[in-house]
Amino acid sequence: MFYRQMGKIPRKRHTVFRKNDETLYREQVMGTKGFSGTQSILYHEHMPTEVVRAEKVIPFLPEYEEQGALRHRHFFTPEIKKTGDALGAREYLMGNSDLLIGTANVNRSMEAYYRNGDGDEMLFIHYGSGKLETMFGSLTYRRGDYLIIPIGTIYRLIPESETKILFIESSSQLTTPRRYRNEYGQLLEHSPFCERDLRGPETLETYSEKGEFEVLTKTRGFLHQHILGHHPFDVVGWDGYLYPWAFNIEDFEPITGRIHQPPPVHQTFEGHNFVVCSFVPRLYDYHPDAIPAPYFHSNVNSDEMLYYVEGNFMSRKGIKEGSISLHPSGIPHGPHPGKTEASIGKKETLEHAVMIDTFRPLHIFKPAGEIEDKGYMYSWTGG
Repeated sequence: MFYRQMGKIPRKRHTVFRKNDETLYREQVMGTKGFSGTQSILYHEHMPTEVVRAEKVIPFLPEYEEQGALRHRHFFTPEIKKTGDALGAREYLMGNSDLLIGTANVNRSMEAYYRNGDGDEMLFIHYGSGKLETMFGSLTYRRGDYLIIPIGTIYRLIPESETKILFIESSSQLTTPRRYRNEYGQLLEHSPFCERDLRGPETLETYSEKGEFEVLTKTRGFLHQHILGHHPFDVVGWDGYLYPWAFNIEDFEPITGRIHQPPPVHQTFEGHNFVVCSFVPRLYDYHPDAIPAPYFHSNVNSDEMLYYVEGNFMSRKGIKEGSISLHPSGIPHGPHPGKTEASIGKKETLEHAVMIDTFRPLHIFKPAGEIEDKGYMYSWTGG
């Protein structure tokens, strides 16, 4: 990320910064990797440690299913009927120690405030619009947005219309791919997007009122309830490199070639032991004998999860918008019968999809079994 500044801050960090009544604003350094990672400095009306009560809430994760035979999986997320706010509506589908993945059908605003104390979050907006309110300020969201929310950020999601989200709860920081950046952190010319495409907070509203405000903190396998003695969005200014930001999948500029390009050309973000890729409308390969459909391949070191957003999913049959396919490491996968032949001579694809490759196996939560296409493993043979 790059440096940003919003609101009022003193000329020098860690120096006296007074309000009109001569009392001090409270400085908070919020950073990663101790004091050696990205960080921002925030200035509060009140002490951010002013907690009236702290209570442990129940565990938030369902159980993993028992290990079965290794197989390709297909889940229909439109069949999930659970709704609620951006926290309560979450349906966890799969995960491991590096990340948790699921979807949420959001139809109302969050009443409590929320922060993830384990790592960053990514909210991909399949459809819907609204506002993400945070301690760093607010930004609007729309269909196709990736919202990246740093660890420890207090926020609320306020939908203006019904919103479908694919989410990642990471145990690490989410960043742009290292190979897209130079030694100074600037995105390079061959990157499929640049800083102009990234949107930070648009407005900073400061709330100074006292009272009791509920903040739910996710960490250590539980949701912990903290009642603050003041509004959590009491920041009058901040600066630094750590803050929530948005990137829309439509701003991803695809990399194409004469023959089929491998999945890393679609990479958009990375975390510890996983990557996120964006499949967008693009021209097909232009070698005269090119086969646009992907070749059969084995995920030797990674599980491949694909969330289908919209368009013509040229290598798959039976896929719907909102489908999730999971092709685990250890066995090969590839186009369905007839899809390779049908792709020859085609000029373009109009699909949108989000792919998450993990370098540790993904485990399936029990609720996912209720929306599974049980015959998917056999869809290459028709059996």
